[in-house]
Amino acid sequence: MNVTNIILTFVVLILAGVLIRYFVQKNKNATPEETVDVDDKTFTIEKMTEFVKKRLDEITKINLYDIGLSEEELKRRKAKKYELKKALKGCTYGDVNDKKYVKELIYDLLLKEYGVTEINISRAIPFDIPSLLTSQDKFDILLYEYKKDFGYEALTQIIKKYNLATLKYVAGEAKPCYVITKEEISEIYEKENLTLDFQDKLNVLVQRIYQHYKGYSSIDEIRDMNIDGVSGGVSGLPESFLSQVAQTDGDYLKQITEYKVPRACDSIWIMFQGKSIRLAFLSFGKESELKRVCQNIYKYNNPGQLSDTNGYKINEMKDGSRVVVVRPSMSETWAFFVRKFDVKRATLEQIVTIPGKEDAIDLLKFLVKGARIISLTGEQGCRKNNNAYGNDRKHIRNNEPSYYRNCI
Repeated sequence: MNVTNIILTFVVLILAGVLIRYFVQKNKNATPEETVDVDDKTFTIEKMTEFVKKRLDEITKINLYDIGLSEEELKRRKAKKYELKKALKGCTYGDVNDKKYVKELIYDLLLKEYGVTEINISRAIPFDIPSLLTSQDKFDILLYEYKKDFGYEALTQIIKKYNLATLKYVAGEAKPCYVITKEEISEIYEKENLTLDFQDKLNVLVQRIYQHYKGYSSIDEIRDMNIDGVSGGVSGLPESFLSQVAQTDGDYLKQITEYKVPRACDSIWIMFQGKSIRLAFLSFGKESELKRVCQNIYKYNNPGQLSDTNGYKINEMKDGSRVVVVRPSMSETWAFFVRKFDVKRATLEQIVTIPGKEDAIDLLKFLVKGARIISLTGEQGCRKNNNAYGNDRKHIRNNEPSYYRNCI
């Protein structure tokens, strides 16, 4: 019996070894399945944004006590987790430092975990084929390149270099207006003839993902620039009107679509040196994106909930910008107004630009020196002075040029 058992055991071991070798050889010769690079959709901005959201959510919600870390490592990981949570919250308030931290983390996630390379990055944004780039793509690349040299003066440099802040006639308008069109952005992009390396491309992609995740959509980088203000949803047809027209008058809706009448979510305006300029080449894309921006942009210091019964909020952002947000049913659409107060850079010579401005500036000097009551009135954006002449009269009496500042 013992000999029989030994023989049977030996036979079973041989058969098991043969089967294991067979399956190993079979798997070795099999064609490997594509798990990541299945198709072009794997490297779309939408897929990458979903991945970033999921990973950051996992990082912030992981229970560090279940991993079995040492005491020193536990403290270090807890500090990093707290820092990330703080940055994710602070970046929605307009904090540029928190924004930089979150973008650096997204950069590492895409490069090290998602597998973005110089080959597949062009599937998200076609950097190498200018004809396929959208106006948003071209503007993002231009602003990124100029920001490397000019920082937060990048947008100002583009507008001044190409003389974009001028009145012009556009199709469908009877009067000239301040507008920057898609055609102008395309012409500027061709003239610049920019060459991007992989790091530049990835930074542009990271900004696009960030602005749809935690940022302010298409105006995210514009809001950080040194301009007088930015607003969205303040013009164009509201979605409620379009849905009502679709039910009652199909022909009218067809005309609106045919002539590409701007919607409220296509409305993006900046205030630049006292001029309200419409950025016709940018859009929020859909009303839900405009709504998301409106719901996040005013929340610094918890001013309360924007609701149907309380349809507006007036607050300030972390950098001191004043923000006003409105929503239906108080207004026809979701909309916001951000006014930036660049007090240190504004001078009377920049503000007063009419012919004979020297006399007007001299008159203001003598009025303030004489402690006269001054009333400055006018429409929004006409470059009135809010608070410069009340608090520091001693500077103007002493002829200190640094006094002549303005809150725009």
